Parts: sequence; C-alpha cells; structure tokens
Amino acid sequence: MGVFAASGRRAGVALGVMGMVVPLSIALGSPAQAAPSCTKDTGPYQKQVEKFLGRPVDGRQSRGDCLAIQKFQTTHGISPNVGYAGSTTWGVMKLMNEQKAAGKNPNKAGKCPVNKGRIACVDLTRQLSWIQDGRKLVFGPLPVRTGRDKFETRTGLKKIYWRDIDHVSDLYDVPMPYSQFFDGGQAFHSIGGSVWSPPGSHGCVNMRKADAKKYWSLLKKGDDVFVYGRKPGT
Repeated sequence: MGVFAASGRRAGVALGVMGMVVPLSIALGSPAQAAPSCTKDTGPYQKQVEKFLGRPVDGRQSRGDCLAIQKFQTTHGISPNVGYAGSTTWGVMKLMNEQKAAGKNPNKAGKCPVNKGRIACVDLTRQLSWIQDGRKLVFGPLPVRTGRDKFETRTGLKKIYWRDIDHVSDLYDVPMPYSQFFDGGQAFHSIGGSVWSPPGSHGCVNMRKADAKKYWSLLKKGDDVFVYGRKPGT
C-alpha cells in the first residue's frame, strides 16, 4: 500500500478503482464474508468470465460458474465475493490478459526511454513494470498495483533517492518491505495481498514479494524510473 510521512518529504499517493455494477440485491447485501452464499444472477460479463476461467461458455450462471468466480474474487480481494460476473471482476481478468499479451517485449511501443541505461519502467495503463538496459530487457515484465483514483502514481522521469529494506509507513503504520523511493512518498515495495486487488495503493507501486526482492537486487540509489500511461478508473 502506501506512503511514508517524513519531514521535508511529500506524502505519497495511491491507486485506481474499476467500477462495479451489480444487481441491487447484491449491492445492498452484507459485506464479503469468508464463505458468502453464491448468487444465481447472471452477470453482464458472464461469457467473458466463463472463458477466462475455462468454464463452459453459455452465458448463463450455474453453481459451478459461481464457485469458480467466487474463488477468483476471494483470491484477488474483490468484494462482494458472491460469484457475480460484474465489471470489477471482468476488469481484473481483462487486465491479466493484457499483461500476458505483453510477453517479453513490454516496451514494443517504445514509450519507456532506451537512452538512459538501466531504468525501471512503469506502465500505468497495463499495470506492468520491468527493468531494461537500453533496448535489452533485464527483468520482467511483472504485474504491479499502482495508485487509485485521487491518489494516482505520478508520471514522468524520476530517480531512486532512498532505499529501506524494512520500511514501515509512518502514515498508515503498515510494513513496506524492499522500499525504493523515487518520488516523494511513492516507492516500489512488496505487499502481502494480491497485486490485482482493487482499488489500489496510495501512490506506491506494489509488487509481489519475489518481484520486489529482485528489484531490490537489480536497482540502486540514483537509477532512473519512468512512469507513464493512466491506470484504468483514474
């Protein structure tokens, strides 16, 4: 998640949220629980979600469909996790498909500078990051979780100015392992939950632990970071 508060440094910002459209009966229901009941309602993205999950694609909600969708929602922190094929669930799946399509050439469009030597690139639109050296891909691409609406990860060319492997946010009192700060309170760091969980961070670039650890080993103070694009929902 997050940001840190420190004298002389700007407080950080956070991530974007995709809209959720659910039937009124679901929207007014109780908050997500460990094992809520499955909905029988067919969602507006039923066929797309069925295809993503490898279910029979008939566009009609079944008990099996609901359980598969519910498992996906629970894994990725999507609420309410009642197995409804709504816009938030499909939005996460669509993003995963776009990330997979990037393959091993995430900078095909040439939007991240190739004249800076080693640089960490962050594509907000696809929620992807990677490290490159010139035109050579060094590591990635990997999925990330950036700032939500009103707390967007700021775009532009930056540099890593401070690193703290065991950082704890003063502002939110949460651990931020492998923190590498590049813009005020905004940093690369690992999180314990899903990097696909909406709505996002408070401006930081969240990563899975193994990815954040690898970034820690590959980057150093003074290395460039380039952030571009716009996160869906911001």
